[in-house]
Amino acid sequence: QQVTQMLHFIVFNCIYHQKVEMITEASFYLFNATQRRVYFQNIKILIPATWKANNYMKPKHESYEKAEIIVAAPYWKHGDDPYTLQYGECGNMGKYIHFTPNFLVNDYLIDVYGSRGRVFVHEWAHLRWGVFDEYNNEKPFYITGQNQVKVTRCASDLTGIYVCEKKSCTEGNCVINQLSGLFKEGCAFIPERTQTAKSSIMYMQSLSSVVEFCNESNHNRDAPNLQNRMCDYRSTWDVIISSMDFNNTLPRTDTSLPPPPTFSLLQKRDRVICLVLDVSHSMNGEDRINRLRQAAELYLLQVVEDNSYVGIVTFNNEGEIRSQLCQIVNKDIRKQLASYLPTAAPSGGTNICVGLQLGFQVIKKQDGNIYGSEIILLTAGEDSGIIECFSNIITSGSIIHTIALGPSAAKEVEQLAHETGGLTFFASDRLDSNDLIDGFSAISSGSGDTFSHSIQIESAGERTESYKQFSRTVTIDSTVGKDTFFVVTWQSAEPPKITLLVPSGKNYTNKDFEVNTVLQVARLQIPGIAEVGEWTYALMNTHLSPQILTMTVTSRAANSTRPAITVKAHISSDRNEYPRAMVVYAQVSQGLSPILGANVTAIIKPETGYPIILELLDNGAGSDIVKNDGVYSRYIYSFSENGRYNLKVRVQRTNKTVRPHPSVPWSHSMYIPGYIENGKIQMNPPRPSVISNEDIQTRVGGFSRTASGGSFIISAVPTRLYTDVFPPCKIIDLHARTANDDIILSWTASGDDLDQGQGIYEIRTSENPLELRNNFDKTMLVNTSDLTPQHAGSKEIFVFKPEAFATENITIIYVAVRAIDKASLHSDVSNIAQAVKFVPPMDDLTDNIEYSVSRIVLLGFGLLTAVCLITSATICALKKRKKVFITETATNLL
Repeated sequence: QQVTQMLHFIVFNCIYHQKVEMITEASFYLFNATQRRVYFQNIKILIPATWKANNYMKPKHESYEKAEIIVAAPYWKHGDDPYTLQYGECGNMGKYIHFTPNFLVNDYLIDVYGSRGRVFVHEWAHLRWGVFDEYNNEKPFYITGQNQVKVTRCASDLTGIYVCEKKSCTEGNCVINQLSGLFKEGCAFIPERTQTAKSSIMYMQSLSSVVEFCNESNHNRDAPNLQNRMCDYRSTWDVIISSMDFNNTLPRTDTSLPPPPTFSLLQKRDRVICLVLDVSHSMNGEDRINRLRQAAELYLLQVVEDNSYVGIVTFNNEGEIRSQLCQIVNKDIRKQLASYLPTAAPSGGTNICVGLQLGFQVIKKQDGNIYGSEIILLTAGEDSGIIECFSNIITSGSIIHTIALGPSAAKEVEQLAHETGGLTFFASDRLDSNDLIDGFSAISSGSGDTFSHSIQIESAGERTESYKQFSRTVTIDSTVGKDTFFVVTWQSAEPPKITLLVPSGKNYTNKDFEVNTVLQVARLQIPGIAEVGEWTYALMNTHLSPQILTMTVTSRAANSTRPAITVKAHISSDRNEYPRAMVVYAQVSQGLSPILGANVTAIIKPETGYPIILELLDNGAGSDIVKNDGVYSRYIYSFSENGRYNLKVRVQRTNKTVRPHPSVPWSHSMYIPGYIENGKIQMNPPRPSVISNEDIQTRVGGFSRTASGGSFIISAVPTRLYTDVFPPCKIIDLHARTANDDIILSWTASGDDLDQGQGIYEIRTSENPLELRNNFDKTMLVNTSDLTPQHAGSKEIFVFKPEAFATENITIIYVAVRAIDKASLHSDVSNIAQAVKFVPPMDDLTDNIEYSVSRIVLLGFGLLTAVCLITSATICALKKRKKVFITETATNLL
């Protein structure tokens, strides 16, 4: 199997050769790690469009937003840990791998992480196959059933010693706390550089002997790591080999190595885009043609980037070129293009193929080909003949973005977008939805030049009674403010009374807006950089009848040195069949840095019914795999009808201080503190102190954003009232600790239906974690009569006294929880938590709060020395010399 991948490098000239070497090494390493199955064939490197052209190839569907690998210095400087943004379930692909230039250029980091090719494969497994790390920085050690302290790892046969590397080790050795039975903070595991162990790549790929993923024969199911928690205690290789990448793929039987990967250098040039707009009879009624003009005009005047080439084509049975390509170099060109938008929908059928072919004809006049160009296709009509041009459109090399307007739009257009790498949007005929404007606003360049992208601050509409007003407050933050527009739309002959209050107290009114009574649009561009703070608008309906009033606010990054806060929304699948649940995601970030503490609301609108409103959470429970990673999510399962649905996300945060999570929240390569080499401990430089993003979060303050997440299609929704088929969601954050003879459990409440509502809980314990996983119903049931379940998303705390602690000499108990709803449907078994009641192994140490394992080890050495002196003074002397260095500097492995 050959794997062809695309990468985006923001930094290029000084690190190109390091990239080639890294990926070439990674290809061979991956080939062996997958038992001679897969390797990299071609790597596509996308060079920023702002760099000087050098006869680079033109990209087809490749873009910054779709890049699997990104090389960039993060705005939030959390060190040089290579990491993968991975927020899906076990086995689901991640979003991207991030390498910093420092990691790729400075060779001293090879001692810390291992060779770059090995690190690449570690991260690639996160990204491509959805496996998780086998270490745990928060729980680096755990206690086994034999009352031994072990390193959280896989496999368990890696050798090394424990070393105290922090000042918290007051006695110079790793110290065990009597209450927990684990080493106190500051103790680290230092591996032998020379090993015989072959696994595992997801634990410590830096060791030269490690060439395999953990498999069923050596997987450590006791380790409290993410791989066990997220993948139901399956080994890494078991998850990987289950991937579709390995369907019907057998190992190569010959002994030859695969060819090294080839590298293609791509560079986006000036954007070439054509609007292909439906003006058939299907556009009559529901104010569709005017809404099309409002949305397309906003796109041309405010959204599409400077220097782009834009053309306009309309179609019904036949096509018409409204405007050849014009390069957007000033506002006059933008206005000129907007004047070519259609003003009426003549009669006629819908022939999408004619419109697309005419769009290609317009695009070809730029440089003779359509490869890498874009088309925005808007249609409201059915077209049974669209399948006739599918093949030519898909092979053209053009990206087709589609906007389906109304319930009758051709059902095939989403497939057209999917096959060409385009975006899909759906706009209902609800006039208060603003869906058309949202769809056009979301189609930005994929060049990676995010500073030139238009950002939607506000998009809202409301049916407003006569002489009543529609008013809201939006927040302009310091990361935006350039090219800020306030756009009002209405339905009657005269505009509403507009009032816009600036934070400093200034008022804008109708006389300050550019009003178009024919198009029913009023537009105001704020001069310079818009003032930071809360802007309050009020739209009063002065018409005698109720009407829909809307407000849209867009802006761009305030300067080219500080990324703007952005929101990217999407659904877990663009097609779904009831009753399978879906997940709504919204990633809120500033550059590559997560934004925490935001209020995120998803609005999911069907073709005709009422919208579904969901609050998205970043709490590490339910559908949210990682807490505080800036990715907010929620399950969606209740649909009112079949057909298209539109996703929109509103994000707001007040001007408050938000304490960020102190560590890197994504799957990342472990920082190795040091190695034992030739009998000596060689420590790496201490991990650089992470520059806290608390100040960054504080400086950002309040902000407002809206974003379209595109459209998706639902089928098989029952037409009558249906029975409950949705169980509570799996609990993934169960935690257990002991206090005297009690076990204190905590977790985030599940629901009645997935992560909504309120369920009840079944708690069971066992001395064997696999028994809980495989035979949950046969394990010890805990009395939960005193447990009052909370609503989904709340914190649950439950205390109980296990019989085993009181009646037997057992020090470790495993606990799991299963949620149950009113229909007796139950969730999957939760992650398995370990409760430890530590019993010091020596009576004379029981009254001490803490004890040093090294003292016990030295006592053993003393007894051994006595025996050696009796049997052979020479042998004893040799053994003492061999041990002296390690006993003085480290704690031996238990």
